[in-house]
Amino acid sequence: MQIQDLPYPDPGVPDARSGPRFLWWLFRNQLGGQLKSLAWGLLHFLSISALPLCVGVAVQAVVDHSGRRLALAGGLLALCCFGSALGDTFLHRTAVTNWITAAARVQQLLAHKAANLGSALTRRVAAGEVVAVSTGDVEKIGWFVEAWSRFTAAAVTIVVVCAGLVVYQPSLGAVVAVGLPVVALAALPLLPRATRRADFQREKAGRATELASDTVAGLRVLRGIGGEELFLDRYRRASQEVRHAAVRSARMWSLIAAIQVLLPGLLLIAIVWYGVHLAEQGRVEIGELVAVYSSVMILTYPLRHFEEIAMAYSFSRPSATRAARVLSLERATSAEGLRGEGSEGSQDGGGSRGSGEEGLPNGDLYDPATGLLAPSGRLTAVVCGDPDAAGLLAERLGGHPSEAGTSVLLDGVPLDELPLDSARTAVLVQDKDPVLLSGTLRDLLDVPASGDVGAEEALTAAQCADVLAALVQGSLGAEDPMDARITERGRSLSGGQRQRLALARSLYTDPQVLVLDEPTSAVDSHTEARIAEALRNLRAGRTTVVFTSSPLLLDHADRVVLVHEGEVTAVGVHRELVRKEPRYRAVVTRETDEEAALDDRPNDHGAPNEHDVRNEHDVRNQRDALHAHDALHAQDVLHELEEIEETA
Repeated sequence: MQIQDLPYPDPGVPDARSGPRFLWWLFRNQLGGQLKSLAWGLLHFLSISALPLCVGVAVQAVVDHSGRRLALAGGLLALCCFGSALGDTFLHRTAVTNWITAAARVQQLLAHKAANLGSALTRRVAAGEVVAVSTGDVEKIGWFVEAWSRFTAAAVTIVVVCAGLVVYQPSLGAVVAVGLPVVALAALPLLPRATRRADFQREKAGRATELASDTVAGLRVLRGIGGEELFLDRYRRASQEVRHAAVRSARMWSLIAAIQVLLPGLLLIAIVWYGVHLAEQGRVEIGELVAVYSSVMILTYPLRHFEEIAMAYSFSRPSATRAARVLSLERATSAEGLRGEGSEGSQDGGGSRGSGEEGLPNGDLYDPATGLLAPSGRLTAVVCGDPDAAGLLAERLGGHPSEAGTSVLLDGVPLDELPLDSARTAVLVQDKDPVLLSGTLRDLLDVPASGDVGAEEALTAAQCADVLAALVQGSLGAEDPMDARITERGRSLSGGQRQRLALARSLYTDPQVLVLDEPTSAVDSHTEARIAEALRNLRAGRTTVVFTSSPLLLDHADRVVLVHEGEVTAVGVHRELVRKEPRYRAVVTRETDEEAALDDRPNDHGAPNEHDVRNEHDVRNQRDALHAHDALHAQDVLHELEEIEETA
């Protein structure tokens, strides 16, 4: 695999059982690149290691006054220099290629995993950890792959040179063959402690980064309550802890580096001393002594790669462990498909059956776990007292639950049994905090869509006129609103404007089933009333599920479902449920405990007295009046404005 061939058509199935196993899997998939690096590395290192032999032959030729051998040594020296330069160039090329392709493979795997799990990923793994794995950890893993490319060549070179020296000069070669492995492996006992210190430093650094992010995100609030200095002091202390941990880690790596310098020096001293002793006895010639000494001195260069691979592994192993932990996550599915069985589904869950676009199922959406039924082609509003439970239920309706359980059924077909792309084409979920990516408005709406709903129609339904004006005003030279730029995560827009743009994107997609989680929580009541009416009209004939407690949206729903403690407890229309269902009324009208007590307080005989009945009647009338005012005031204002315009 070359860089120009990226991305991979198929990055493969990783071995995510542990960090070392994941690194080994990467190595096996990079085998071709590693063999190329080994070949070029051997050419480079062996050419360098042969230089002392050429120098030794030249020195001995001068001593023996042999011009022919001196010329031969010069030719060999030139050949070794050419081989070293060529090998170094292509070793660097192949090693960097291995780094980039390995990093790209890991990033593709992480991207596929994120796409497969959807919003359930951040519920099972912190978003910050996912970002750290896809950035810094990927770089460290790539560094280990690159370092391994050079290390294997360096290790083979040392073995070959040691064997050659034993053959060339057995007396001195035996000393080198024994001493070099000791020098290469001397730092091995220190690696566990160095790795622990490096892990501790990264843990402290992550904590400091998290604290800094929280402080920056909440700086405005902190200034308002006078807590800015408190958090800054906490960050200063966390930063100092990172500094102390980094110093302790650096001390250990400095010790390892010192050993890698000290021991080769001692080995050289031993060889010179022993070589001089042999030369005095006439057992070693001057050229042979120079060759062996120079070879050992040159071998300190490949020996440095032993230190690099140790450091690369100590840093990449925790990174590979974190990557493996993310890649080991699986989509929460269940083979238990309850086809249409359940309390509510059995009563009116037959619904309309048919084939949707491209053979996708198109019918009622039913959740056996809660008994929630969303009839095909109707607008269903779901009221949950717990916002977190509502979010989890919305995700489950979309086919990507955070925990394994009974699958949601679409037209009696479990979403878990559908291919992932088909399930997400059939059901689209917009969560309560949708993300707007940076780019133009045209890029925002560059999503798979049915084609039945135009961009202008979706933007109008989501009441985005003022949003478009704000985007055009903030984009220089953008005459067409579709060319107006959106900043990262829509920072230049208000919360309500971001919500409306996200809603427009979902409406433009026009899926068979659209699930909206609190789509108007940051919108004012007048705009919300217009959105409620437009949503009902635009999605006519399509299945729509809205999680909300807003009376304006609930009043436009064909069907309202109350989910309490994970089960459907009431089904009806909004005005009927307000009058008859106390739990529903408590969520929608924010009824207090004192008001709820008036509804059920008996007299001495166990029945409501006349005063209680009057009070109850007054309270209910007040609540109904308040509800009517909240639900219909926006429409009345619009009608009055239209009449004024027509009169004018």
